[in-house]
Amino acid sequence: MKRGALVVLSLLLLTLVFTGCATKDYVKQQIDPLVDRISRIEARVTAVESKLAALEAKVAEVDEAKREARDAKSLAQQAMQQAQQCCDKADAAARKADAAAERAEAAAARAENAAMKAGKAFELQQQK
Repeated sequence: MKRGALVVLSLLLLTLVFTGCATKDYVKQQIDPLVDRISRIEARVTAVESKLAALEAKVAEVDEAKREARDAKSLAQQAMQQAQQCCDKADAAARKADAAAERAEAAAARAENAAMKAGKAFELQQQK
C-alpha cells in the first residue's frame, strides 16, 4: 500500500513539474500579442482624443460665433427700431408740412380772390 501511494505521489509530482510551471518564453509568447493589441488601441484612443479636442475647440468657436450673431442681431433690431422711429417722426413732420402747405395754398387763393375783388372795386371806383 505504501508503494502504491508512493507511485501515485511520484506521478503527481512529475505532472506538476512538467505542466504546472510556465516558462518566461511561454509567458512572453502569450503576452506579446496582447501588448501589440493594447498599443494599437492606445494609438487609436490618442487619435480619437485629439479629434475630440479639435471638435470641442470648433464647438467653442461656433458657440462664440452664435453669441456674436445674437449680439449683432440685437444691435440690428435696435437700429431698425430707431430708424422706424425716425421714419415715423419724418412722416409726421411731412404730414404737418403738407397740411401747412394746403393751408398756405388756401390762404393764397383767398388772398388772390380778395385781390381780384379789390381790383374790381378799384376799377369800379375809377369808372365812377
